[in-house]
Amino acid sequence: MLRRAIEREFEIIGEAMNRIDKLDSTIEISGKFQIIGMRNRVIHSYDKVDDEIIWGTIIRHLPVLKLEVDLLLK
Repeated sequence: MLRRAIEREFEIIGEAMNRIDKLDSTIEISGKFQIIGMRNRVIHSYDKVDDEIIWGTIIRHLPVLKLEVDLLLK
């Protein structure tokens, strides 16, 4: 249940990133296309998303994304 909840959050983040890119592609967010790609893999189960990839993304990339979004909102 926890894994599915986390995957759902990645779906939401990826969809939001996709919409942001369509509205204004000049907005700089590192890993923008990787985030969208993660969303696609999670939704369509491309090659079955590995737990280590999900955990690595949570640890290494989500804190950076949060900082970038916080700066954009200021």
